[in-house]
Amino acid sequence: MSASDVERVFRHEAGRVLATLIRLVGDFELAEEALQEALAAALERWPATGTPSNPRAWLVDVGRNKAVDRLRRQILFRTKRRDLEVEATIASQIAPPDADDDAFGDDMLRLIFTCCHPALNMEAQVALTLRAVCGLSTDAVARAFLVGEDTMAQRLVRAKKKIRDAKIPYETPEALMLDERVEGVLTVIYLVFTEGYAVSSGADLMREDLSREAMRLCRLLDGLLPERPAIKGLLALMLLHDARRKARATADGDIILLEDQDRSLWDRTQIDEGLDLVDQALRAPGRPSPYAVQAAIAALHARAPRHEATDWPQIVGLYEVLLRLHPSPVVELNHAAAVSMVDGPQRALGLLDALAARGSLGDYHLLPAVRADVLRRLGRGEEAKEAYGAALALAKLDPEQRLLARRLAELD
Repeated sequence: MSASDVERVFRHEAGRVLATLIRLVGDFELAEEALQEALAAALERWPATGTPSNPRAWLVDVGRNKAVDRLRRQILFRTKRRDLEVEATIASQIAPPDADDDAFGDDMLRLIFTCCHPALNMEAQVALTLRAVCGLSTDAVARAFLVGEDTMAQRLVRAKKKIRDAKIPYETPEALMLDERVEGVLTVIYLVFTEGYAVSSGADLMREDLSREAMRLCRLLDGLLPERPAIKGLLALMLLHDARRKARATADGDIILLEDQDRSLWDRTQIDEGLDLVDQALRAPGRPSPYAVQAAIAALHARAPRHEATDWPQIVGLYEVLLRLHPSPVVELNHAAAVSMVDGPQRALGLLDALAARGSLGDYHLLPAVRADVLRRLGRGEEAKEAYGAALALAKLDPEQRLLARRLAELD
């Protein structure tokens, strides 16, 4: 077995191993150090001995032993004592590992809920989830937040310290609190996906690694908490959006709008899975989750063989449902864009102007961009140019700036 094979196995198992080590040793940083030492041991031994039959249990066992050794050295350094009583006390502080797969699943679920505890602010929840659960490096997490690695390292340390000092329990919430806490976890997962699907700023349109990690995390949550429509709805939404990834940009990184995409490039396997999950989420008893409604909208786009065949009236209706379930200015903006495809640009312009007058999307470049498109379709070229200019001034992502500049140039 080569070093790259070891690292591949390690990447696959790292999240669950870390989750179990945190349970066993009771400390984020000690568990992370033990995990890295277990990887070093695997890189040294596995190429010669082969992969263990249960690599996850092997890594947990070695990591636990490394943590015991580290604690023993810390205590001996402070006390200068090497008696058997101290050693027995140290070893008893850390529970023995459990090789049962169900225990590993429970550990991962506990870790997810710990990282997404409401006592942490949303930025800390997302960052800690990316680092501890998704296994991204500190540098990768820093890039996602557009900050330096040292800055992100300090934020992660503060988040872990808050968990330790506030004695935030490393546990799955009780049944009465589970639904409330699951909603927070899903919000974090969707934020991770959104940052990967449409990067907030910079040179690249997408971060596939973040999108993939978010979908992996949602699959894990769906496996650990089955039969929850909101989880299935979010997974469907992400699968259907991500299925269009290969058609969303040119080789040079320029944006290809939905109506211009080559639909033969869409991932039909992902679409089929997403459509099945949408049906499951919508058939569940009770009020549909906002994620399921958004996924139903994405499903209508996915089912249309070409842009002209899109069922826009049904999309408008679903946005109206979404506005009742989860009202927000962004949903209003998307609703107005859909209305323009059904009732024409004039009615959509009235909705957009009312939305702009409230000022809730003053810094959001897509509001003037959608308004500019509506004005262009109405033949009001000078007003459209002004709106495109406003959108260009607000856009932070290079591909979006290039798209808006092209639209502006076309009007000129």
